[in-house]
Amino acid sequence: MESLKDKVALITGGTKGIGRGIAEALLHQGMKVAITGRDEKGAKEAAHELTENDNYILGIAADVRNYESQQNAVKAVLDKFGKIDVLIANAGLGHFESIADMSIKQWDETIDTNLTGVFYSVKASLEALKKSEGYIFTISSLAGTNFFEKGTAYNASKFGLTGFSQALMLDLRQDNVKVSTIMPGSVSSHFGGRSPEEGTDWRIQPEDLGQITVDLLKMHPRTLPSKIEVRPSKPPTK
Repeated sequence: MESLKDKVALITGGTKGIGRGIAEALLHQGMKVAITGRDEKGAKEAAHELTENDNYILGIAADVRNYESQQNAVKAVLDKFGKIDVLIANAGLGHFESIADMSIKQWDETIDTNLTGVFYSVKASLEALKKSEGYIFTISSLAGTNFFEKGTAYNASKFGLTGFSQALMLDLRQDNVKVSTIMPGSVSSHFGGRSPEEGTDWRIQPEDLGQITVDLLKMHPRTLPSKIEVRPSKPPTK
C-alpha cells in the first residue's frame, strides 16, 4: 500500500492494549479505523479518546465469539466507510491454570476467543478484503511456538492461530490478499489483569506493534513477511 491515507481498518479488541496501540498508529497515518469491544459504551468512549474526528473513527460493540456479531460489525464498517482494506484480528484473552484446575468454561472462552473468534472475524470480512485486495493481520504470540506450564488452553489457542494464519496466507495470496501473523512476547498492557504501570518499561509497548503494522503495510507488495516474532530486546535477569 503506497499510501495509507483514507485506507480503512477494522480492529477487533481495539479499545485497549495492542489493538489500541495499532489503532493509534494507523490513525496517525491518515487511515480510517473501526475498533470493536464487547461493551458498547467502552468501544465508543475509546473511539472518542483516539480521535474526535468522527469521519475517521468508529466504535462498535461486537463479540468475536459470535459470527453474526462479526457480520454486523463488518456491515457497520462498510456502511460508514464503504470498504475494508485491513483486518487486525487482535481480540484475545488468557486463562492460565494447570489442566487439573482448568475449568470447562475457561477452556471454551480461550479457544472460542483466540482461535474460533479469528476465524469468524476473517470469514465475515473476507468478501470485502478480496474486493479491496487487502491485508489481514492476526495477533498470535510467542506462546504459539513456545509451550509453558499452565498454558494448556492458551498454548493450544495460539499454536492453532499460528497454523490457521499460515494456511490462510496460502489460501488467499492468489486473491492478492496478504496475511501476516505477529507473534509478540511480553507486552506492556492490561492483558491477564496486569497493570502496564507496574515496572513494565522493559516490555514491548503497544505502540511498537503499531509501528510494525505500519511498516508491514508499507512494504513493497512483492514481499510478504508472513510470520513475525517480536521479543523484548532486554528482559530483566532472573
